[in-house]
Amino acid sequence: MGSKRMGKSGGGGGNGQAVTLTDIEAAAKAIAGAVEETDCDRSRTLSKMFDANVWLKRENLQFTGAFKERGALNRLLALTGGERAKGVIAMSAGNHAQGVAYHANRLGIPAFIVMPEPTPTVKVENTRRNGATVLLKGTQLEEAAEFAHAYGRENGLTFVHPYDDRLVIAGQGTIALEMMREVADLDVLVVPIGGGGLISGMAIAAKAVKPDIEVIGVQARLYPSMYNAVRGEDLPMRGDTLAEGIAVKSPGKITTPIVREFVDDILLVSEVQLERAVSLLINIEKTVVEGAGAAGLAAMIASPERFKGRNVGLVLCGGNIDTRLLASVLTRELARQGCLTQLTIDIPDRPGQLATVSAAIAQAEANVVEVYHQRVFTDLPAKGAELHVVIETRDRAHLQRVIAGLEARGYDVSAKGAPE
Repeated sequence: MGSKRMGKSGGGGGNGQAVTLTDIEAAAKAIAGAVEETDCDRSRTLSKMFDANVWLKRENLQFTGAFKERGALNRLLALTGGERAKGVIAMSAGNHAQGVAYHANRLGIPAFIVMPEPTPTVKVENTRRNGATVLLKGTQLEEAAEFAHAYGRENGLTFVHPYDDRLVIAGQGTIALEMMREVADLDVLVVPIGGGGLISGMAIAAKAVKPDIEVIGVQARLYPSMYNAVRGEDLPMRGDTLAEGIAVKSPGKITTPIVREFVDDILLVSEVQLERAVSLLINIEKTVVEGAGAAGLAAMIASPERFKGRNVGLVLCGGNIDTRLLASVLTRELARQGCLTQLTIDIPDRPGQLATVSAAIAQAEANVVEVYHQRVFTDLPAKGAELHVVIETRDRAHLQRVIAGLEARGYDVSAKGAPE
């Protein structure tokens, strides 16, 4: 997406502003010692790849694996004695649930977390392990939210919103204070957007410290809710995104005006770009990041010219990704790079053909990962067969040498990799 400046203010404390720098500084003092002040490291390899200075704020290294602890804790610390005794309720299918559960348990506050019924078991168990009572209600987040509000009212519980709360926003803004203190010459912050709590707090803090810094938000192209809200667009929202942590259909009432005023632009990224970002971070930085946490790097992949020569701060906002999904992402990226490919080879259906094909692949120094024949569901004559072979190669050039070797032996070969 092209650039379209949305910000109207470079300051951090306008009249009537929902959250100010003072609020964020107070949050930093409140949560100090209970939340990790995570590292902000320069990535030499990513900096070279993108011809920029790329700094990574590693919020995936928080105890619960995500930045959500900051805002949740700041909100919990503001409860009165009576509110603490009655307890809190939150609605979340992931990181916010664990952040609220962990810090509520640590502070001795009863916590109830409402999660949609299809929530993966691992997330449910992680939340229970942190001391919360989990209530599985509804098939979608919206239904879970309705139940949470009703249950909270009936039982006198304080609702802890995942993003549309001033104290939560202030807590998330502490990330920018830490980044600006460590890397004073940052030119641009690239921040994932779901409901807008993270980028709202960070934009207010960053522009208060350095008014000319650019703040760019990132959303999955499948869920451009904040993009639609601030630009007056009506792009569709649908489908399963790798960045489920920012797949929010309705941005916040508090956060939307803040984003409109303090955020300079919002970029949309594709699923392939998100997958590549996750893969790059685990292969280059040896750090596990979920789809939402990799959105900032995905934006650099989508628009590298936008960041060339600049000091760029990325927030790796979470690292809670299902291991099977991670395995799939990494395997698909290998396929895109030409390192893992399915070959379909037309062969005569007679003895010795598999050995001949295997010898050709071995001679080209490639590895066979999987092999099977298809004799029925094919357009080949009855005396022919399709041989499907998944092979491992070093790169695309190596793959082409394997194919050339097979074709030199008279075989008709087609290759299939992952979608671009």
